[in-house]
Amino acid sequence: MDAIDLRLVELLRGNARLSYAELARQVGLSAPAVHERVGKLESGGVIRAYRAEVEPEAIGLAVTALIGIIEDSSADTDEVLEAFRQMPEIESCYFMAGVESFLLKARVGTIAQLEQLIVRLNRTPGVASTRTGIALSTKWENRPQPGTPPTP
Repeated sequence: MDAIDLRLVELLRGNARLSYAELARQVGLSAPAVHERVGKLESGGVIRAYRAEVEPEAIGLAVTALIGIIEDSSADTDEVLEAFRQMPEIESCYFMAGVESFLLKARVGTIAQLEQLIVRLNRTPGVASTRTGIALSTKWENRPQPGTPPTP
């Protein structure tokens, strides 16, 4: 990746609906050249997806929780991860260093639904225990980071 690719990624992270013409104008290339570069970024796995960012409360997901998972010593990590993948409430899953093996970000509509999710998590084979924090509000998330110039 060169500086132009990084700039394209940065622009698309800020607004994935920018046209190739607008991207081209901002990076100083032709629209066909930008189209080709973006295609390579997509096929190379740098750009993984395009999606609509929505207000969670507007679609009934008023509760955000961060749930730490401590795995049982005999756990099959792949099976635990597959169980998490089957739970649509889990938005993100991070493998952690430290006592907790995973940190999950979950969104649900109500505290009762969060309770049901925590019960399901605790009943998942391979999960020894959970620790949950509830976000009172979200100040920001998914903030695009500027790209770092590639090293020569």
